[in-house]
Amino acid sequence: MVLTGRVLDLCGGAGRGTVQVTAFDEYERRTWSGRADAFAGSFAKLCAYPAPQLLDAAAVGEGARVLDVGTGTGTVAAAACERGAKVTAVDAEPSMVVLAGRAAPAAEVLTAVLPELPFEDGTFDAVVGNFVLNHVGRPRVALAELRRVLRPGGRIALTIWAAPAPAGQALLGRAVEAAGVTRPPHLPPLAAEDDFPRDPGGLAGLMMSAGLRETACETLCWDHRASPEEWWSGPMAGVAFIGQLLLSQPEQTRADVKRHFDRLSQEFLGEDGQLVLPHAALLASACR
Repeated sequence: MVLTGRVLDLCGGAGRGTVQVTAFDEYERRTWSGRADAFAGSFAKLCAYPAPQLLDAAAVGEGARVLDVGTGTGTVAAAACERGAKVTAVDAEPSMVVLAGRAAPAAEVLTAVLPELPFEDGTFDAVVGNFVLNHVGRPRVALAELRRVLRPGGRIALTIWAAPAPAGQALLGRAVEAAGVTRPPHLPPLAAEDDFPRDPGGLAGLMMSAGLRETACETLCWDHRASPEEWWSGPMAGVAFIGQLLLSQPEQTRADVKRHFDRLSQEFLGEDGQLVLPHAALLASACR
């Protein structure tokens, strides 16, 4: 759903005017506002896993001009700098920009919001986005913008979470479901006309629809290790959709979710008391 009459005026966006803001975009901005530290202490380590594969898929190396879009705490930007790339990193959330600047001091780190970026056409040799498409209201429009700032012949690589999710990846959602929690109206889903299948064919098709070529997509699978306390801390701080969902519930309901979380966590506990959580993500790459 597009909010009638609401537009985002993006000054410095290479003179391209205004972009409509969807209800999903507004919810995302509220969700992440001021939550960089909470994300860094909970889910950031999980999201860092695909960074090397992401940079390989975009052929990021010495001297390459790289854009890391949706940089978060700066893990991918820092890894690209270590390869000798000339890195620009952007995020919509100012508190993330602060942490990214500390993680990647050699990078230029800016606040910027998809789907309109303050760069000229063909500025970058490579564009990478680690899970950024999960957080935009118009994925096709966002991809078209990423293609615009990529030079002809340059490479783009993106990750998203795969669906259906493995059991460990779905642990928190399973606890919420077991407690009978339903999605409230103030947490809108992606509009049906903007959504796409979260499988290799769906992501590859989305990239091809944006005019990208030589598209390839693979599934990355790994076991993420975290303590139960760490894994629960993100949602309790309001991080991501699951956190916003919990914060919207009465205290008793949150306690019920925690009880189910503790119960369901038992199947993933290792001998050292750490959770071993199977996860899966899609990694797609293409050329302009």
